[in-house]
Amino acid sequence: MLRIRRVLKEKKLLNLIARSSRTRWMSSGTKVMSFGDGSNGALGLPTSLIGHGMDAYEPISVTGLPSNVTSVSAGHYHSLAVTSHGQLWAWGRNHEVQLGRGLLSPRDTWNEPKRVEGLDQVQVTAAFASGVVSAAIGDDGSLWVWGKSKRGQLGLGKGITEASVPSKVEALEGEKIAKVSFGWGHTLAQTVDGKLFGWGYLADGRLGKMGGLVEASPLDSSMNVVKHEVITQSTVEVAERLVLEGMEKEKDMPIVWDPCSVEELKGVEVVDIACGLDHSLVLCSDGTLLSSGSNVYGQLGRANHDMGFFPVDMSFPASAIASGLGHSLAICQVKSPDGEGDATSIVSWGWNQSSQLGRLGPENVPMEIEGLAGETAILVSGGRVHSIAVTSEGEVWVWGCGRNGRLGLGSSCDEAEPIMLDSLEGCKVLQAVSGFDHNLILIAR
Repeated sequence: MLRIRRVLKEKKLLNLIARSSRTRWMSSGTKVMSFGDGSNGALGLPTSLIGHGMDAYEPISVTGLPSNVTSVSAGHYHSLAVTSHGQLWAWGRNHEVQLGRGLLSPRDTWNEPKRVEGLDQVQVTAAFASGVVSAAIGDDGSLWVWGKSKRGQLGLGKGITEASVPSKVEALEGEKIAKVSFGWGHTLAQTVDGKLFGWGYLADGRLGKMGGLVEASPLDSSMNVVKHEVITQSTVEVAERLVLEGMEKEKDMPIVWDPCSVEELKGVEVVDIACGLDHSLVLCSDGTLLSSGSNVYGQLGRANHDMGFFPVDMSFPASAIASGLGHSLAICQVKSPDGEGDATSIVSWGWNQSSQLGRLGPENVPMEIEGLAGETAILVSGGRVHSIAVTSEGEVWVWGCGRNGRLGLGSSCDEAEPIMLDSLEGCKVLQAVSGFDHNLILIAR
């Protein structure tokens, strides 16, 4: 218990250090860099620099942003940046109006960072995104959302599937929201005082046992058919067909349209949340890490396959969590290599087709990434099939799939173990986040 309390105290200290560090560096300003898949404009780079829809294989500075960005967020195919003046900027995919500039905005300008319209009266402190929805938190703890979601991810009420301008989530009036995490169709929101709310698509128990109704997703059974097959062209075609059929069936699955308290965690103080494509992770103040949702890739990290929130089978106390599409990541206190005292490392489990776990061994069992031994990780983020981390020294480490330059190493090669992004050596990195196939880096000037 003392070890768990120490981990949570260290987490609060790291958060304070991160905030004070960003504030301290604001005097000289910050800049945002990006790399990876550029097909949706999520890199925010001018076509004159990389061409229309081209990829960036190494970090490149995003032009057109103010010099006082304090945090960045990556949706599946678009990007967000918050400034010290409470402004929010967006760029990338806009088919679902997730940029907050309307559908009339010319397609060839989506890659250009622009201020989100409709938030002039909101002092934005944080922003989050999914594939089709964006969200902003005001300094009063209010939550604002925009975009399109047929699965209720907006949380604006029954049948509301579109918001072309930022709209306040009235169902959370009176709550002070601290963090939001989006999956594919589901949403979790954590309050300042540790309460947990959820809404959207609830198959597989990804929102816990909300409403007492828990059903398996047709996508899970579809994927299980090909999960252990040797990957061939014919297997891929079968998988694609089964997934499309599963998605059609999912259209009739239950949806929670308004934010609701996750009743099974009532009375539990939540300190961190993370949503993968169709699974959820919740870190509690007593050090317990819970998982729920689909377990088709072992991303729940537990032998208990019951639907709902149950503890991950992990003996390492966690201080922060993250999710990729089908894999899970946690910054944990582990035994130091010399056996004396504790050390901070990253533990991973789940889908590992492209080495996004950064290690060998059983995929469904949470295990330490040995390639990061000796490094003190303070931030971690997961993409579709890659992962990225920032250490206390301000270094960036990457591993997994290198396609489209998403590792920023100058090539498309995969990396089975973490490797330092040496092109950023000497830079003071404040934050690193991953979308599906692109990354954003916030650096002190």
